[in-house]
Amino acid sequence: MASPALAADDVAPWPKVRAKGLLLVDLTQQEVLYESHATARLAPASLTKIMTAIVTIEEGDPDAIVTVSRRASRATGHRLHLRAGEAFRVGDLMTAMLVTSANDACLTLAEGIGGTEEGFVEKMNRYAETLGLGDTRFANACGFDAPNHYSTARDLARLATAAMAHPAFANAVNHRDGTLTTVEGRTKTYRLRTTNRLMSSYEGAVGVKTGFTRGAGRCLIARVIREQGDLLLVMLNAPRRWWDASTLLSHAFKTLDQARASKALLASDGLVPL
Repeated sequence: MASPALAADDVAPWPKVRAKGLLLVDLTQQEVLYESHATARLAPASLTKIMTAIVTIEEGDPDAIVTVSRRASRATGHRLHLRAGEAFRVGDLMTAMLVTSANDACLTLAEGIGGTEEGFVEKMNRYAETLGLGDTRFANACGFDAPNHYSTARDLARLATAAMAHPAFANAVNHRDGTLTTVEGRTKTYRLRTTNRLMSSYEGAVGVKTGFTRGAGRCLIARVIREQGDLLLVMLNAPRRWWDASTLLSHAFKTLDQARASKALLASDGLVPL
């Protein structure tokens, strides 16, 4: 990706935001609009689950049935309180994992596809190498803090872009709510509600993923599609992620509008080609 997309003289100053790692990309033009410490290795929290989803899509069968283990049912952090012995479709569990960031759904997928979580994590790291994520390493499938578990805003932008190329992933993260139902007679239903507030508060939001741990702080990858452009924002350890994300995205769209208007004006004067 080229950087930067817009000359400093052409736009108003970018608003100051609090994030230890940040990258804002115009996917339409494949250009970086704004970045700050984008190559700093930081804890990614549940943004990790994007890679878990990629491995699930690439190596799992969405119609296959997986059973919740006792270990998975005891997963800590954000969870749906799945019960040991319950069985679900892989595709349904992946949607639940992405929409609600459920760690019990995540661990069930990892064990079901990798045999063990450790085996699944090996696959995650192989895929990271394939995608050229040189500053990314996974120690678990769900995003818990660990000494050897890290990524960067730049790597995560590349990871999210690769994930969004899969229709199953793009469809799952675009859900605001839904249900997860067991396959045994469809007897148990779990309600799903997205953890991504932008999905209901920001025009054009189509995903992607949130994350939080004590070590990682509040994290977000957001994709917003409007007439002006297709923007992808990555924020790591951002205390005011919702406010700052909205502020940055709105500034970016305004900037793109101004750039388009300037180009149209110059073209009308015959100064630049259309």
